[in-house]
Amino acid sequence: MNYNKKTIEDICVSGKKVLVRCDFNVPQNDEGVITDDKRIVAALPTVKYLADQGAKVILCSHLGRPKGEFKMKYSLAPVAARLSELLGKEVAMAKDVIGEDAAAKAAALKDGEVMLLENVRFHKEEEKNDPAFAKALADMAEIYVNDAFGTAHRAHASTAGVADYLPAVCGYLIGKEVGIMGKALEDPKRPFVAILGGAKVSDKIGVINNLLEKVDTLIIGGAMAYTFIVAQGGTVGNSKLEADKVDYAREMLEKAKAKGVNLLLPVDTNVTVEFDANAESKVVDSMAIPEGWQGLDIGPKTVELFSEAIKNAGTVVWNGPMGVFEFEKFAVGTKAIAKAVAESNSVSIIGGGDSAAAVAQLGYADKMTHISTGGGASLEFLEGLVLPGIACLQDK
Repeated sequence: MNYNKKTIEDICVSGKKVLVRCDFNVPQNDEGVITDDKRIVAALPTVKYLADQGAKVILCSHLGRPKGEFKMKYSLAPVAARLSELLGKEVAMAKDVIGEDAAAKAAALKDGEVMLLENVRFHKEEEKNDPAFAKALADMAEIYVNDAFGTAHRAHASTAGVADYLPAVCGYLIGKEVGIMGKALEDPKRPFVAILGGAKVSDKIGVINNLLEKVDTLIIGGAMAYTFIVAQGGTVGNSKLEADKVDYAREMLEKAKAKGVNLLLPVDTNVTVEFDANAESKVVDSMAIPEGWQGLDIGPKTVELFSEAIKNAGTVVWNGPMGVFEFEKFAVGTKAIAKAVAESNSVSIIGGGDSAAAVAQLGYADKMTHISTGGGASLEFLEGLVLPGIACLQDK
C-alpha cells in the first residue's frame, strides 16, 4: 500500500465545496452532554485550514450504532454546538444527511463557512457502502477529504464510497497517522521494538506475523503471553489460555528464531487465586504457574527485561496492556512499560485503545511521538492490511 497520499495542502480548495469525513464519535452522558471532546478538537486543524482557504466545508461523521434509523440520542447536534464554540463561529447543523435540509444548507454555503450533516449511520446504506447513497453524499461537494482514521479500516459510503465520485485527499489527522506509522513499518529507525499485550492472541495473529518480518525485538505481554508460554512447554494454571492457538504460537517462536528476531516473553508473573482487584497475589516463575493460580500482570524481573530492550530502541510500537490494567494492583507492569517508552529516545507510537488510555492516564501522552486515534485501524495497519479509507485517496 502506498502511504504517500495527497493532503489538503496538495490541491486548491478555495471556493470549492469540500466534504470532510471526520470522526466525531464522542462519548456523551445521559443528558446528551459530550464528556470528552478530544476527537472534535483533533479535527480542528483540518477544518480551520479549509475554512481559512475559503472552502465551503461540509462535515460528516457517524456517532454510535443507530443501526440505520434516526435516534435522537445519536444526533450530532451537540457536536455542532461544541464545534461552533471551538471554532468561534457558527457551524450550521443539517436536519438530515442527504435530504432536503442538507442539500439546501450545502447549496447556500459561502466561502469559509462550515456545516455538519446529521449522523451518516442513520442510513443503513452507509455501512453497506451503497453506491447510490455515496453518490448522493458526493453530489453536495466537489472534493472529498477523509480525516477519520478510526474508521479508515471500514469500507463505508462516507469513508471510501464517495471517493468513486470525487477527487479524494487526506486531512491532517490521517496524514499524520499514515506518515508516522507508514514510516515506522517501511523504514524504521532501529532497533525497532514492538510491544504487544492484551487478552487474545487471536486478535493479533496477523500483526505478529507481519511484525516478525520487520522488527528487531518483539515483546509479548498481557494474557496472550500464556499461550506462548504453553507453546514453550510451561504450565499456566488457571491463566487465560487459547489452547487452539498453541501451535500457532509455536510457529511464531520458530519464525522469530529463523528471522533472528529477539522474541521476549515474561520470565515472572504476578499471580492470584481469584480475579479480584484486591486478591492476595505472589510472583512466580512464568514457566511454572501453579495449579489453581492465574496470572494477572508481569512480574518485576520481566519489567526489567522489557524495559532494558525498550531503553535502547530507535522505534517503539506499543499495542495492548501488560496485565489487568483496570485493577490498580495489577497495573504495575503496564505503568512500568509506559514509563520505559516515555523515557526512551525512540520514535514512539502508541496504537490506540487501552495502551493510549494507559499513557494518557499516567501523564506520559506528551512524551510519545504519536498516539493513534484508531484502535482497530491501527491494528490492521500494523498487520500490513490495505485500509479502504486510505487506499481510495489520491497518491502524491
